[in-house]
Parts: sequence; C-alpha cells; structure tokens
Amino acid sequence: MKNYWTILSVVIVVVILLLSSVLYQVRETETVIVTRFGKPVRPETEPGLKGKFPRPIEVVHRFDSRSRLFDDTPIEEISTAGGESIILKSYAVWAIAEPGVFLTAVEDVDSAEDTLYTLLRKAQNSVVGKHYFSEFVNTDPGKIQFKQIEDEILSEIRAEAMQEYGIAIKTVGIKRLDVPKDVTAKVFDRMKADRNRKKESILAEGRAEAERIRSDAEAKQKELLAVATTQAQVIRGTGDAEAAKYYEMLKEDPELAMFLRNLSALKKILAEKTTIVLGVETEPIELLKGIPDIAPKQATSGTGN
Repeated sequence: MKNYWTILSVVIVVVILLLSSVLYQVRETETVIVTRFGKPVRPETEPGLKGKFPRPIEVVHRFDSRSRLFDDTPIEEISTAGGESIILKSYAVWAIAEPGVFLTAVEDVDSAEDTLYTLLRKAQNSVVGKHYFSEFVNTDPGKIQFKQIEDEILSEIRAEAMQEYGIAIKTVGIKRLDVPKDVTAKVFDRMKADRNRKKESILAEGRAEAERIRSDAEAKQKELLAVATTQAQVIRGTGDAEAAKYYEMLKEDPELAMFLRNLSALKKILAEKTTIVLGVETEPIELLKGIPDIAPKQATSGTGN
C-alpha cells in the first residue's frame, strides 16, 4: 500500500511537469512570443491557456503589454531656429506592440528604453531646431506651439520605433522647459524693443489718420467757403441789380422815397408793443396823423403839343 501511494505521487508529479512543459497561460496584461529553436514563430495576445512544444524546442517569452512612461531623458540645452537656446526635457509613453520584432531587436525593457533615449533625443533636437524661440516662450499664448512641436517629435520617432523595434510610441510631451539666464536678458530686451516698435507704429498710424482727417476737414471747409462766397456774390449781385432799379425809380420821385422809408420805419417800430414819447411832428410818427398827399411825378416827354 505504501508503494502504491509513492508511485501515484511520482506519476502526479511527472504529469504536472509534462503539462507545465507543454501548456502555458497568457494573462490580460501580457504579450507573449513563442520561439522555436530561438526563432519567433507566433505571438499570443489573447488571454487564456495555450499549448506548445516542451523546452528546448519552444520557449515562451513574456512581456508586459501595458503602457509605460519613459522620462529618463537628459535636460539639454538646444538651439532654436533663431539661434536662441532653451533647456528642454521630454517624455514618451510607449508599449510593446510587436513582441517578435521587440525580442529580436532589443530583447528586454532596459534595452528598449536605451533605444528610446537615443530616438527621443535625436528627434527633439531636430524638431526644436526648426522652430523659433517665440514658439516656446511668448506673452501671447496663441503663438506658443507646444502641441505642434510635440506632434512633430512623435511623428519623427513613431514609424522607426514600430518598424525597427516593435515599440508603439503613443504620446510624446515636453516635461520641462527653461531658458538660460543670458538668453533671458536678451529675450526681454527684444520683447521690449518689439513692444516699442508696435507702440511707435500705432502712434504713427494715429498721427497719419489725424492728419488725413484734418486735411479732409480743411478741404471741405475751403470748398464750403468757396460755395458760400459764390452764393453770396450771386445774391449780392442780384440784390444790387434789384436795388439799382429801385434807386432809379426813387431818384425820379424823392418824396415817395422818403414816404416809403418812413413807412418802413414805422412798421418796425409798431411790430411789438412799444411805448414811444416823441412829438407828433417827428418822422415817421407824423404818418399816424394821416397819409401825406403825394402826387406822382409826371414823366417828362421829349416832345408835346
């Protein structure tokens, strides 16, 4: 009986060892690549129990398929397109996408991050060199191009990382941005000069607009004065012509002229309620006593019988 349990135990152990050599489990957070005699033959990404040939025929290599943050990049001083320097530190979020390529090219996570370090450093130096300092540091938030610059760095390394190393780069970002002290002073001086230029430009535009308005007003004033002067001359000429006719008529009859003048004066005096203390013989008050007997002058004829 004792030998029976010993044999059964040995059989169970052997079966477990055999099963463990031909079966393996893939977890949800894993990516598995199976190699046969050292060469990748199939990736396994679906979770569950899988089968294989025992070692050394087939070997299972497991990789964590979850995203990883890589920010072990140096803080570097990089020149921008205009020659100014900035101090930049970037990061990347990545994951193993092609386990077969990953295993062949880099083998493990440490080697993969060494590769990412090189790719990221090269890409950020290349992209930053294409952009001006004002796209990184600016008083106008609309001119800062962080998102575009990050997308360009991502575009620089994404294809190569996938094809050459089986790494999917999901995100690239700028983690830290500083400005060297000597550059800071130059930048502030340039910003001050730019603001002064803008101020002078605005003032010059204002002066030009004021001068234009003043010139237009003076031109319109001269035009209106010319028109008014012309109209006044026309009216004066018309009035003089009319007056000349009346002067000729009144010259022929002075008594009638004086009567009309006194009548006009009296009309003005009596236009409102007025109290006047004058003698009745005073012109033109004497007209209130009665209308004088004025006989019209007879026109003299050249010949008559």
